[in-house]
Amino acid sequence: MNYWPLLGVAVIVIGFVLRFNAVLVVVGAALLSGLLAGLHLGDLLALLGKSFVSARMLLLFVLTLPAIGLLEHAGLREHAQQWMGRLRGMTLARLLIGYLLVRELLAMVGLTGVAGHPQTVRPLLAPMGEAAAEKILPELTEHDREEVRAVAAATDNIGRFFGEDVFIALGAVLLIQGFYAQHGIDLTPLSIALWALPTAIAAFVIQSVRIWLFQRRLQRRAQSSQPVREA
Repeated sequence: MNYWPLLGVAVIVIGFVLRFNAVLVVVGAALLSGLLAGLHLGDLLALLGKSFVSARMLLLFVLTLPAIGLLEHAGLREHAQQWMGRLRGMTLARLLIGYLLVRELLAMVGLTGVAGHPQTVRPLLAPMGEAAAEKILPELTEHDREEVRAVAAATDNIGRFFGEDVFIALGAVLLIQGFYAQHGIDLTPLSIALWALPTAIAAFVIQSVRIWLFQRRLQRRAQSSQPVREA
């Protein structure tokens, strides 16, 4: 078996770690893997062009970026933080766990494009999470804010990734079915979705615990920073 094409994976890892341009890294990794697999340059370029044309509908998501930019310019993030500050009973854990539940349920019925990083996490969820964290620890550092944003982004990723496999008409489920069919294992999309359901539930529980532990860590820091009252 020829393992040299796997060097493309190393190119992607190194390129992302060094924060090179993502498009150049992915295209460069694809060219390297293709050439090491024995494809001619013309066939490789034709394959890349065919893949781009077949996935051209994904470019529709680019149209959301100008709209999100205008909303942020109009103060959407600031309004989201102010709104979160007025919700007294809403904690950081309740916000993120509630979003995780909704995101995963929507993904289970195929509505994966309803939410996401550009249209939900960046302009709404992350600012609201920062406002909720400020209720716990008013003196948030920049590192704390970055961590809140990372937890919000991870919550969105986990909700979609583990929820979408439960939807039988999703391409990922059909890809799994095709992979097993090539190896002589006959599975229906319904059986794959049913087996994905326990994994989705486990992912929800694990991420919920992680969110709660993150909030507890902020609460402990807030308690330790309070001055001790003299007897």
